[in-house]
Amino acid sequence: MDLTPYAINLPPGIVFIAGGLLIPMFSGRLKSIWMLLLPIIGFITLNTTPAGNHWAYQFLDYDLILGRVDRLSKVFGYIFCIISFISTIFALKVNDNVQYVAGFVYAGGALGVTLAGDLVSLYLFWEVMAIASTFLILARRTKASQAAAFRYVLVHIFGGLCLLAGIVLTISQTGSTAFEHMTLGSTASWLMFIGIAVNAAIPPLHPWLSDAYPEATVTGAVFLSAFTTKSAVYVMARGFAGTELLIYLGAIMTSIPIFYAVLENDIRRVLAYSLINQVGFMMCGVGIGTALAINGTVSHAFCHILYKALLFMSAGAVLYRTGKIRCTDLGGLYKTMPLTCLFCIIGAASISAFPLFSGFVSKSMIISAAGHGKMTVVWLLLQFASAGVFHHAGIKVPFFMFFGHDSGIRTKEPPLNMLIAMGLAAFLCVFIGVYPQPLYEILPYPVDYVPYTGAHVVGQLQLLMFGALAFCLLILSGYYPAEMRAINLDTDWFYRKGGRGLYRLVDTVFNNLNRACDRMLAQGLTGAVNRFAANAPARASRWLLTPIHRLKGRDGEAVDNFRRGIQYAFDAGVVPIGISAAVSGLFVVLLFLLR
Repeated sequence: MDLTPYAINLPPGIVFIAGGLLIPMFSGRLKSIWMLLLPIIGFITLNTTPAGNHWAYQFLDYDLILGRVDRLSKVFGYIFCIISFISTIFALKVNDNVQYVAGFVYAGGALGVTLAGDLVSLYLFWEVMAIASTFLILARRTKASQAAAFRYVLVHIFGGLCLLAGIVLTISQTGSTAFEHMTLGSTASWLMFIGIAVNAAIPPLHPWLSDAYPEATVTGAVFLSAFTTKSAVYVMARGFAGTELLIYLGAIMTSIPIFYAVLENDIRRVLAYSLINQVGFMMCGVGIGTALAINGTVSHAFCHILYKALLFMSAGAVLYRTGKIRCTDLGGLYKTMPLTCLFCIIGAASISAFPLFSGFVSKSMIISAAGHGKMTVVWLLLQFASAGVFHHAGIKVPFFMFFGHDSGIRTKEPPLNMLIAMGLAAFLCVFIGVYPQPLYEILPYPVDYVPYTGAHVVGQLQLLMFGALAFCLLILSGYYPAEMRAINLDTDWFYRKGGRGLYRLVDTVFNNLNRACDRMLAQGLTGAVNRFAANAPARASRWLLTPIHRLKGRDGEAVDNFRRGIQYAFDAGVVPIGISAAVSGLFVVLLFLLR
């Protein structure tokens, strides 16, 4: 079917942003139709745009390319449009224009980043994402969400400034705004790398994600799970593929969040840590940089957006119906929310890379790439992380929400639109897992990989059973109920406390120095000079004329009366003209002598 007549000659990101800003102008069913049309139009426009550079503009003597279309950007563009459509269906019953506008502007920013062919437009859309996503956290309108949004935007301002500084240095050194592959060999590239790493939540810069996402609205968390980190994955794949440092950062990134997710009590915080874990696989694939690894990274990002959104939707549906989201407050909901439970299990199986689910056909490509590169330690860490993610996201999330102890909560399924959205995401997770060929055909490089071999299936099932055994042992030992109520300190503790200590140090040192300077200079020396200058003419007249009176033989009382008279004359503003002439003459003499 030829979709060209349904496309419009605008970049998909601009379609989302402009269309999102118009949402408050609509109401009722027309608003729903408008919001559902935007991702469809964006998808059609992207699909019908041929490879190459499109939508190029001149800005301050630089070329802005808003549409660099190739196989890499198209895959991310496709999934961003698909998840926007699904997330919109999930949010249709929300009566809040702030969330709608912020969600579409946020998605438009992610599409703009994906299609940006130059560094300037990349940065502009990057900042659009940061601003719009902050409103999805603020929209919950609680003190906790406001505090989290404030911390979130501060972190992203830091990351954006690093990215901007790197871009400015790059342009000044090369004279070009082209967004091409880079290596970590200059200050500019390091600054850009750090700025992107912030959005990718690479440790130790990751705590903003687990802090902010759980405080977002029910629908806002679904949008947040899809765009920020995955757009950073795309930029890393575009700009820093093959960077060895990313291999080790990614491997560490897959492992650290597992321990936090095991201890967490908040379901959405568990999902946030598992999100960091999954992005770690993608960073590792980008670092390896081979065709197999990049294909694995891109396909895993595609699948991850779907199953992570599905998990956040199922957790959001539970929060929507019960008002609770902690493991210790939930349980037994499978009785009254069977469909939500089923969708959650599909998402859990997908993130755990169970055979016949989407995660299996993508994650194994990255692990295989590490094996082919003879990276033994990295391969072992990725295997450990695969078992760990099944433990906390694959079992823990559905177990505590829908099974476990009976919390006594009796509710009902969420609205139909939420069930449809979860159903679509669940269908895609199963379809891709069973028949991955359509996904493989759109990946950046030709795919010569067969996921369903005996070794892959048996090896993965062994890992999954090992994770299940570990979970059962923890449950039977009573470890979970005792530990999950704890508050977990992450790496942000160091810079939060360090920042507070630095502020106090600076406040103590510089404010005390300021007060000392004020006493000595402003109030002391400067004050004395001011007081002297205010009375200087009268004093100078007394100094000059008093000796003359003494030479005339006048006594002390007459001289004192004369001095007081001069002071009174200056105070009253009736100085004799002779005195003024004498002072002026003295001033001229001094100028002549000091020349």
